[in-house]
Amino acid sequence: MTPSGPAPRAGSGALFDALMAEVMAGASRFGHREHIHLTWLAVRRCGVAAAVGVVSDGIQRTARYAGAPQKYHATVSRAWVELVGYHAADSSEDDFAAFADHHRVLLDKRLLTRFYRPATLASPQAKTGWAEPDLAPFPWQDPERKGSRHSSP
Repeated sequence: MTPSGPAPRAGSGALFDALMAEVMAGASRFGHREHIHLTWLAVRRCGVAAAVGVVSDGIQRTARYAGAPQKYHATVSRAWVELVGYHAADSSEDDFAAFADHHRVLLDKRLLTRFYRPATLASPQAKTGWAEPDLAPFPWQDPERKGSRHSSP
């Protein structure tokens, strides 16, 4: 939803840590649903543009700490924040469970395969920077789908 991902803002590490603690207070493991929950919280607290930085920086820092910096993927991180932000933009749910029930498509961890070819996501550019979708535009990029947020991704 933004032309390029913003640099993480000062304090984004502390915000990410606080959001992670909030998500994990009710979870036994950090799976895809918890990623979406953390992203939803970040979007609600600071908006999509800042959430891209907060979430991306936090995931990258966590991957480095775990000794697996290669697991961080810039395009995947940004795309998920933007997808969650798109669905949260007109959502009235104040509760994540209600939001997730209303936007079940976000719980499909293969959702990005609707927008990207595997080779595109595997590219060095996608891993370290940004790659535009090459199978289908994101909903906010598609003039035929503008205004139909609830019909699909």
